[in-house]
Amino acid sequence: MHAKNPDKATPYRRLGLAGLLLAFTLPLQAETPDVQSLDYPLTLPGNELPLDELRSFAEVYERIKQAYVHEVDDKTLLENAIRGMLSGLDPHSDYLEPEAFKELRESTQGEFGGLGIEIGIEDGYIRVISPIDDTPASRAGIQPLDLIIRINGTSTRELSIDRAIEMMRGEPGTDITLTILREASGQPFEVELTRDLIRTASVRQELLEKDYGYLRISQFQTRSGEETLQALETLRENNEGDLQGLVLDLRNNPGGVLQAAADVSDVFLDSGLIVYTEGRLPDTEMRFDASPGDALQGTPIVVLINSGSASASEILAGALQDHRRALIMGTPSFGKGSVQTVLPLYNDRALKMTTALYYTPKGRSIQADGIHPDIEVINARITPVSERSTPREADLEGHLQGQQKQPENTSESKLTSPDDYAVNEALNLLKGLNIFSETNRKGSPQAAE
Repeated sequence: MHAKNPDKATPYRRLGLAGLLLAFTLPLQAETPDVQSLDYPLTLPGNELPLDELRSFAEVYERIKQAYVHEVDDKTLLENAIRGMLSGLDPHSDYLEPEAFKELRESTQGEFGGLGIEIGIEDGYIRVISPIDDTPASRAGIQPLDLIIRINGTSTRELSIDRAIEMMRGEPGTDITLTILREASGQPFEVELTRDLIRTASVRQELLEKDYGYLRISQFQTRSGEETLQALETLRENNEGDLQGLVLDLRNNPGGVLQAAADVSDVFLDSGLIVYTEGRLPDTEMRFDASPGDALQGTPIVVLINSGSASASEILAGALQDHRRALIMGTPSFGKGSVQTVLPLYNDRALKMTTALYYTPKGRSIQADGIHPDIEVINARITPVSERSTPREADLEGHLQGQQKQPENTSESKLTSPDDYAVNEALNLLKGLNIFSETNRKGSPQAAE
């Protein structure tokens, strides 16, 4: 197996619109744009101002100012008007206020200033699920099941998850004090921590069994292509050799950064078109092509999708399907074939606006249609059926005792569940493909003489 260079730029024509291209469907969160201004005219040539509609807008604005039951300030009215303009276009265009814009950058970058701790709610308090390795939380000795009862002296009783996260995040280098209640200690104690830059992984992996790997992409972030290469190398090392098959799980992946979807596709493709976009402005036309080198060297891939697989997930699935590089298994995907551009504004706000539609290598638009799997497998769980009660060897009088081996330690946390029907079907399909391929290599059996 050979890896592509993660720093190698995928060939494409650059978008003239300033900002980050997203292929998302759920409430978004994205990367810092490279450019801070627009490079196209705010008023397209030949468009005259709609004076009647502007008069209506001014009249409605004044009536609200004068007659609404509560006084509304100009800032609120104008921001509501902007928000209405964007939300009336399509479900994915939006007006991002400073906090939403900040969250957008953090989510798609996979980086934020914080403590590196996963939390939940229990009995009205914040409960630690797990500290992330090599973060301020893990270095300070925070443990799973710890209760965080105060943050900088403020009680967390009945505090929402979102508010707790907001309080614990902050600029790297700033200090925070948590008051911890641990069952073993009995008494609350304080822990002082210094926030650091936290990186969250969008790609995880594990071996399903010898020679067969599982790779899960939860969201497409700026580093997802690099993380995919690293995950494949980890699988190879754990397997002590090349894989014979890979299950690529994109179920319930809402999308993310368009470039990241192209980067991950490039990992598995040796050449050819990945995706292209078309919009009203010439600068919205983009083309992403694969660079030489398939990191798995043709190893069979089964991609799992469902109705929660959207946008960037559909770009990856569509590219692998069109190039016949992978079999797509599951249920039809969400069907979001549009691309959003994040356009920063001067006041720490931004527009997230649909600027183009994307197309798979064969020219398919999946807008409101989705990617249709090659093999449809419903979302289900495996429920074992109890066998009829019949005698077994151990039930026979005088049976011999076998030599029992000590079971292997299976306490390690698993990404997949043994009763995940789709994963089991994907694994069986990969095994079948390899058996069929091996049979073809050996040739048809000769008739007996």
